[in-house]
Amino acid sequence: MDAIPLGAQIAALVALICASAFFSISETALMALNRHRIKHLARRGSRLAQTTLWLLDHTDRMLALILIANTLINALVTALVTSIAISAFGNNQEVITIATALVAFFLIVFAEITPKVIGATYPERIALPASFLIKPLILIGKPAIWFVNLFVRGLLSLLRIRTGTGVRDVRLSPDELRSMVLESGNFIPLKHKSILLNLFDLERVTVEDVMTPRSQVEALNLSVPVEEVKHQLTTCYHNKLLVHEGEINKIVGILHVRKAIELLNQVDELTVDHFRELLTPPYFIPPETDLFTQLQYFQENQERLAVIVDEYGEVQGLVTLDDIIEEMVGEFTTSTPGATRADQFGWNNKGECLLEGSISLRDINKRLDLNLPIDGPKTLNGLLLELLQEIPEAPVCLKISNCVIEIVQVQEQVIKMVKLHRPR
Repeated sequence: MDAIPLGAQIAALVALICASAFFSISETALMALNRHRIKHLARRGSRLAQTTLWLLDHTDRMLALILIANTLINALVTALVTSIAISAFGNNQEVITIATALVAFFLIVFAEITPKVIGATYPERIALPASFLIKPLILIGKPAIWFVNLFVRGLLSLLRIRTGTGVRDVRLSPDELRSMVLESGNFIPLKHKSILLNLFDLERVTVEDVMTPRSQVEALNLSVPVEEVKHQLTTCYHNKLLVHEGEINKIVGILHVRKAIELLNQVDELTVDHFRELLTPPYFIPPETDLFTQLQYFQENQERLAVIVDEYGEVQGLVTLDDIIEEMVGEFTTSTPGATRADQFGWNNKGECLLEGSISLRDINKRLDLNLPIDGPKTLNGLLLELLQEIPEAPVCLKISNCVIEIVQVQEQVIKMVKLHRPR
């Protein structure tokens, strides 16, 4: 290299270091890419994304090219530095050693670590244009790449390691999808993000978690006088009523209130039999049914209301299509007199929250960011009674999951009001 001017050698050295940095940054950026994002761009017609996707599907060729190129470049850099050192200082072993150490440092900092950090930080911005240069280089260096990969595949076969696109499972689990939604930032509006997260929970949440409990179900009893039935129908705020005879466990059907009101205006001498003719068969489901399955059942059976019964056939409550929809998209404004929205409670300035004992534990956990156990009882009243093993005499205070709970009012063997204190 004595015939080559010193300036040209230095320029070649800088160019080789830049080339090494290019291959390093490309390798990291390509391996750090979001495949699903690249597939989306490719389907939209992006040529760069299609080229990048081809490289990702031929990882062995891409890595072989990058590593072969980097190895050759680093070898040339070492040779150039040695030549420059000899030209400038003579054949001095100490100078050559120092020069080699310096170039190794420069390669590590400027051609390896720094480019790789940048590539990992901005993978898409770098990988897409880089793929436009790397693919032609793969085609040019195909013989060398094939020769190297021949030994690589032999070694992998010896180690019984399978490779290829069919081995790599690119499917996402529900938990991974959940993480992607949570990490989406401003790409997904907050309301849309909440709906998506609720959809992931449909298979984990049962109808028992969202049902209207038996004690709060408004039902029509046909065993009472007809005048009482008329009065209940005219003051009812539901579209459909659960109908029973005697006790509530003796369900005889579902009454469409609108049809019953029309009957009141058409028939002078009403009897219970007139209402029986309007009944539709009840639809019974077990409490363990998950919401996603029940949503499918509602659609298949063309139903909107189901009665939840336990293993003994006793009514536990009822669930409607609206209950499941509200679980997905959030609470609707209710027209029930005296009713309040579930999202209206929260911590006050003192870090306290006054709640009814009938409030669902899941709602409490969601609204107040608590971790009360939900694998047993579904309401706050049920949880407290299970832990205390008796009907308490207010006031009673206990601590559950780092949250102090104070029983304020007990009425008719039921905990009516409870005060929660925010965990510190």
